[in-house]
This record gives sequence, C-alpha cells and structure tokens, in this order.
Amino acid sequence: MDVSSGARHDVVIVGGGHNGLVAAAYLARAGRRVLLLERLPATGGAAVSTRAFAGVDARLSRYSYLVSLLPARITDELGLRFAVRRRRISSYTPRGTGGLLVDAGDAARTREQFAALTGDDRDFEAWQRFYAMTGRVAEAVFPTLTEPLPSRAALESAIGDSAAWEALFERPLGETVEAAFADDLVRGVVLTDALIGTFTHAHDPSLRQNRCFLYHVIGGGTGDWDVPVGGMGAFTDALADAARAAGAEIVTGAEVTGIAADGVRAEVTYERDGRQETVGARDVLVNAAPHTLAGLLGEAAPGPAPEGAQLKVNMLLRRLPRLRDTSVDPREAFAGTFHIAEGYEQLATAYEQAAAGRLPDAPPSEIYCHSLTDPSILSPELAGRGVHTLTLFGLHTPARLFAADPAGAKDALLEATLAQLDAVLAEPLADCLLLDGDGRPCLEAKSPLDLEREVGLPGGHIFHRDLSWPYAAPDADQVTYATGRWGVGTPHENVFLCGAGAARGGGVSGVPGHNAAMAVLEKAR
Repeated sequence: MDVSSGARHDVVIVGGGHNGLVAAAYLARAGRRVLLLERLPATGGAAVSTRAFAGVDARLSRYSYLVSLLPARITDELGLRFAVRRRRISSYTPRGTGGLLVDAGDAARTREQFAALTGDDRDFEAWQRFYAMTGRVAEAVFPTLTEPLPSRAALESAIGDSAAWEALFERPLGETVEAAFADDLVRGVVLTDALIGTFTHAHDPSLRQNRCFLYHVIGGGTGDWDVPVGGMGAFTDALADAARAAGAEIVTGAEVTGIAADGVRAEVTYERDGRQETVGARDVLVNAAPHTLAGLLGEAAPGPAPEGAQLKVNMLLRRLPRLRDTSVDPREAFAGTFHIAEGYEQLATAYEQAAAGRLPDAPPSEIYCHSLTDPSILSPELAGRGVHTLTLFGLHTPARLFAADPAGAKDALLEATLAQLDAVLAEPLADCLLLDGDGRPCLEAKSPLDLEREVGLPGGHIFHRDLSWPYAAPDADQVTYATGRWGVGTPHENVFLCGAGAARGGGVSGVPGHNAAMAVLEKAR
C-alpha cells in the first residue's frame, strides 16, 4: 500500500482508554508529537467514574472497578496523583446460615472460619500452601510485564518451581483445585478467579481458565485487588492530565474509520462533527480489540469473534442489608469479594446451562462495596446518611444468550441473579435500594451487548479477546499477531496494539500502553 501523506504527527493513538493514555503520556514525555483520537465525548474508555443516577452525587466506577495489575512503575514514572487502597477482607462466601470469611490481616481468624465451615484444618492449610505458591509465581512474573516479552523457557526459569509451573501453566486448573481442596465451597472460591470475564470451565483443555487465573493472582506481585481512590475515573483523569502536560494533543468525539500503513508512514481517517479528516503519522497505536483493528485496516478478522460473558450491575443502597449469617458484620462481608452461587459444582452447572444456550438457573456472581473502602466517591451528605455503593459482577452469561431478546434476557438474568443474593440476606435487597431524584431505584445492569454498544468492546469482551500467556507463544490460538519483542506487534511494522488485546493485556494495568510506547521508542533508536 502506498501511503503518500507526510507525517503531521510522530504517533497517532486510536482510542483514549487508560492504555491509550498511558502510551500518549510516555511518548509525549519522550518528545514525540502525539495525537490521540477518542470516539466518545471524554477519555477513559471503560475505566471511568460516572454519576449514573439522576440527582444522586455518587461517582460509580461504571464498567471496570478494581485495580491489581497496574505496576507502580507506571504511576511513578508518569508522576500520577493516584492511589489505591487495600481491602482488609479478602472475601466472604455465605453457605446456609453460615459462611466463610477470609481475613487477609488475621490468619488465626481465617483458620477458625475454615474449621467452622469444613470441620477441620485441612482446607485452610491447603489454602495457605496454594496461595504461598501463587505468591511466589506472582513475585517472579509480575516484574516481567513491563519488560520485553520473555520466552516460555525464560519465564519458566524465572519462576524456578516445576510443580507451580505444571499446576498453573500445563494442567487444567480444575485438576489442581480438586487435588488441593476437599470442600466444594472452598474449591469454588478458588476457581472464580479463573472465570472473570472468561466463559470456560475448570477442565477446559485450552487452559483459558489457567490464563485468566494467572492474571488474577499476579497483580503487584501479591495478587491483591485494590479499590481506586476517587473511583476508576480518578486514574484516567490523572493519565489524561499527564499526557496533556507532556504535550500530547487529545481530541474527543473523533471516531476513527480507517487506517492505512505501508510500514514507514501511515494515515488515520476519522469523523468528527460530521466531517471526515485524515491525519498522517509515522506510527499508529491502536487501543482497541484486534478484531476492531482488522476492520480499520480493511483486513480479515483474526480468529473467532470475541464474546464477553458477564453481567455488570451498579447499585446504590440506603444502607447495607442484613445477612442470614448473623456472625458476620455486613460491613466486613461486603468489604471484600462477596461470592454468590459460586460453589464449585454451582459454577460447573451454570457453565453447562449457558453453553447449552440457556440462562443459568442460579447465576453466579460476586459483589463489591467500594464505599466501605473509599467513601470519597460519595458526597458528604450521602456518606453521612449511611448510603453505600454495591457493584455486582456476574459470570457465565455469554453474549449469545442476549442475541434474540437483549432486554428480556437481561431482565430475566438480573431477576435470577438478585434472587440468589436475596437467598443469603435477612431482608430483600430491594428494600435497601436508594431512590434517585426521579423516584426510581438506583440500579443499572450492563450485558455484554451493552458494553459493545457503549464502550466499543466487540462482543462485550472485557479483555478484547481471550487472555494470552505472558510469554512469547507461537500458538495461533493464543496470539493474534506476531507480537514482536514487546508483545504489541502486528503484521504492519508501524502499527501496534496498545490495548487489552496485546500480549500481557487485560484488566486495568496500563501495561500494553507502556509496552507499545517502548516498542515505538526502541524502533526509533
């Protein structure tokens, strides 16, 4: 392809989500002339804070909602004014009139909880061994995410634990979970990290579940999932400020419709205010899914179409609901990850039903109350009244289930999901919902189809595609393009992926944005 236009910018970045903003900030700080084009009226993509309910001053993390994979290196190097807070309670999982509370700050208390649930210390001791193992893997793997992509052999050598490598990288995770833990509920709590945004099961031979699990336990070298202070939008606002301060030009309301590249120069065509414009650049970074990039290039889409498999529900409560388990304070139970219908067999049944084309009878989900950790997302008046946020993330709800009747399927799924929650509460959740300025309950639900329409995620897939191993992999089903030294390459030498679909992408990390910027800077040396 002959691209004759002279480069008006060094780099054009397509998409102003957090990864695009990270790339813009790094490249502008390095002296590059950067133009970032964002389709929506504001930057942030899926990492935004929104006043979602009329007349209610609460900033909800509307789509993405927790932070684990963001390296301190990125926040430090970009000088971001942004912080996260650790959750003392790791999780609470009800069963009958009891449950399992995992207190990250009190091992003795957690041991007592396991013994009360299972009758002995076996699963607690297995839990300690298992997460000590994942902790060692995290310490070895996490620092590599912002370095050139290691080979499989190099990563295995860095981990230096053949048993851990086999358990996490070689065998279906279900085998490891079943060998380590006896109790169904404990097994389910462990497995949930393998299913977030990933439609699969414990024994999937493709190991999609293992890859998802790995990214959920390596964050920060500890696996902790933290609450962003000020909401997720505080992070992307800080990134946008840093990019602009460094000299990047950010244009919103600009929908990119095409990319042409010949390896040396590129042109990006976009529509804004009813007009079509074309801008030239040396390099183009695309903060969008590989399927979206293929469409912009006019090429065949790589691999099967992405398909998201989650339900996201945002709520505001007048007060936290009472629990059937009276031994646990709701302020603790909801402070961590509150698991609903996520026993091991329940997860398997829900997967089988969804794979057969029907909504699960008992949809699994997990719930988070961000305002218990960060009340700043509420106005002082709301916080003083005891109002709280509640975020629900449902599993095993692939986009295909919504295709025939998007609204009806979403309503039915929401009803079934909240019924599972009500079953462990001492009062109906509906009685605790805050009313907005128009007298309506403060509750909104987002299906995969909603995410596709609102934030441009193909099929509503929150990771843009199935997560990849964090090493250079030749397998066609694990990588979209020849990824290059930094895991961001495409068949075009001057077009790079900088979004979640890059190798080592997924989650709110900034890693693909950092790595794409490094690839551009390295190429220019």
